[in-house]
Amino acid sequence: MALSDDLSRLSKKAKEAEDRFAAAQSQARDRVEQDVEKARRTSQDAADQLRTRSDAAAENAQARGDDIQRSWNEHVRQVRERIDARKAQHDASVAASHADEAADYAEFAIDLAYSAVEEAEYAVLDAVLAQKDAATAEGKVPS
Repeated sequence: MALSDDLSRLSKKAKEAEDRFAAAQSQARDRVEQDVEKARRTSQDAADQLRTRSDAAAENAQARGDDIQRSWNEHVRQVRERIDARKAQHDASVAASHADEAADYAEFAIDLAYSAVEEAEYAVLDAVLAQKDAATAEGKVPS
């Protein structure tokens, strides 16, 4: 899949999460509860897929995926070093190898972001459900 397609998929998923959050505000509690459970399963599936992809990306991209998960600052430092090294590199075969590694890493980063959007969708739907439960509880508690 081309990176632009991956970014489009990520953008679409973020918009879907935003729309589902807005819709959940006016839905019945049982419907929101169903949506929360579905979002939880989808988020878990995405996390499982990301874990599998992360293992493959770590092998193919010399463990850069693991570096990201350990420390964002370390990640930024390494990316900047690679960019500087690539600018200084004149050998076409090495440059092609760097391009492949950069594309693999970009694909992994998009998948990571997609998983984060899945988790955010689950979290906001669960928050709506909790708000509905709190509102119901307030109605049952004597003043």
